[in-house]
Amino acid sequence: MNTITPRPVDAVIAAVREFLGDRLSTAQAVREQHSRGEDQTPPTLPDAVAFVESTEEVSRILALCHQHGVPVVAFGAGTSLEGHVNPVRRGISLDLSRMNKVLEVNAEDMDCLIEPGVTRQQLNEFLRDQGMFFPVDPGSHCTIGGMCATRASGTNAVRYGTIRENVLGLEVVLADGRVIRTGGRARKASNGYDLTRLFIGSEGTLGVITKVRLRLHGIPEAMSAAVCQFPDLAAAVNTTILTMQSGIPVARIELLDADQMEACIKYSKLEGFRPAPTLFLEFHGTEAGVKEQAEAVEAIASDLGGEGFAWATDAEARNKLWKARHDAYWAAVNFIPGLRGITTDVCVPISRLADAIVGAKEDAIASGLTTCIVGHVGDGNFHQVILFDPNDPAGLDRAWELDRKIVARGLALGGTCSGEHGVGLGKREFLEEEHGAEALAVMRGIKQSFDPKGILNPGKLFRN
Repeated sequence: MNTITPRPVDAVIAAVREFLGDRLSTAQAVREQHSRGEDQTPPTLPDAVAFVESTEEVSRILALCHQHGVPVVAFGAGTSLEGHVNPVRRGISLDLSRMNKVLEVNAEDMDCLIEPGVTRQQLNEFLRDQGMFFPVDPGSHCTIGGMCATRASGTNAVRYGTIRENVLGLEVVLADGRVIRTGGRARKASNGYDLTRLFIGSEGTLGVITKVRLRLHGIPEAMSAAVCQFPDLAAAVNTTILTMQSGIPVARIELLDADQMEACIKYSKLEGFRPAPTLFLEFHGTEAGVKEQAEAVEAIASDLGGEGFAWATDAEARNKLWKARHDAYWAAVNFIPGLRGITTDVCVPISRLADAIVGAKEDAIASGLTTCIVGHVGDGNFHQVILFDPNDPAGLDRAWELDRKIVARGLALGGTCSGEHGVGLGKREFLEEEHGAEALAVMRGIKQSFDPKGILNPGKLFRN
C-alpha cells in the first residue's frame, strides 16, 4: 500500500489552526496576495497565511516552525521593492497587519509604543491633536514594523534622520519563540550590545518585531513648500549640493528629472509645471526661519539657472505637492502604457551626487531604456525607475543590466547599493563587493547564532 508521508508544514498548519481558527488561511487568493511585494521577482505562494493579533501568537507559531523546520516570512503591507516578503521556500507567511494598536503615548517625553502593523499615516493621525508627529516618511503606505525591518528612511530623513535614529527600543520574537526586549525609554544608554540596531534592517532574518518604541517630534510652528525648475539635471543636483554644504536646515529636498516630472504632471495632474528637472523642497521652523531658509535656497538656485522658484505655506498647496511626490513611483510605472519598472536605490556621498545621477541618466540614454529619476537628494539617495517591456523576452534582462551598471557607478563613488530599500532578493549580489568577504562571513555567523535552523525569511540578504 502506498502511503503519503506528511510534510512538516502540514503539522504546523494543523497546530496553528487550533488556536488561530479561520485566521489561518490556505485559500489560493490569500496566498497569492502574500506571494510577493511590489517588486519584479517571480512570486512564490506560501503554504499558509497566519493573521496574528498578539506577541503570544507570534511566539507560538515561531516555536512550532522552529520545531518542524518550517520557513516563516513576516508580512506587513507588502509594499517592499526588493522581494523581502516573497516566501521563496514556501512555509508560513506571518501577516502582522492586524497588530495595529498605538499602545501608549508619552507626550512629556515625546515617545510612543506601537504594534508593528501601525502605519505612518495612522500614527500621525493619532498624534496630530497632541502637537507631535513621527517624521520618517518613505512615501508609501507601509507599516512601521516593515520600515524597521528594512531600515527605511524617505523624504524627511535629511532633517530628522532615518528609522534607525527614531527607534528607541523593540520587542522581538526570536526564531525559537523566545521574546526579548531591546532598548528602552531613555534617550541614550551605554550598556551591552546594541541589539536594537542589530534588528533594524535585518529584514526579518533574525527575529520578528512585535512592538516598537519610537522617538516623536513636535509639529513645527511653520512649514512651507517650494518648487524650482532647472535647465538641466546637473544644475538641479548642484543646487542640492550647495544647499546642504551651506548648512541650510531643509526638512525635505527631492529631485525629479525631466522624465519623472513629465510622468507626475500626467499622473497627478500637476498644473503650471514643465517636464524639466525639478526640486521639491520643504522648510520647517518659525515663521521667520522658514522665510529665511526659502530665500537662501532661492538665491542658490537662481545662480545655477533655476526658474519659477515659488513657495507656499498653506497646507492644501503643500499636501498637493507632496501627494504628487509620494505617487512618483506609480506615475513612473504608468508613464508608458504596457511597460513595467524596476527601481534602483543608490546612495552616495553628497559631493559625488552629480557624478552619480548625471552618469546614471547617461547610462540609461545609452541603453535605449526610458528611466525616471526621483531622489531624496539631501542625503545623497536617488531612485531610478527603469522601464522595460514585459513582452520582450530580453526586456527584464536589459533592465537588470542597466541596474548593475548604475550600482557599480555608485559603489565606485564611495556609495551603497541600497540607501533605504534594503537587500531582500534584489541586491544580494552586491553585498560582498560592498562589504567584503570577511564582513559577509560575520553577518552569516550572526544569522546562524540567532536562527540556527534558517527558518526566518530564508534566501534574503544571502543567497543561501
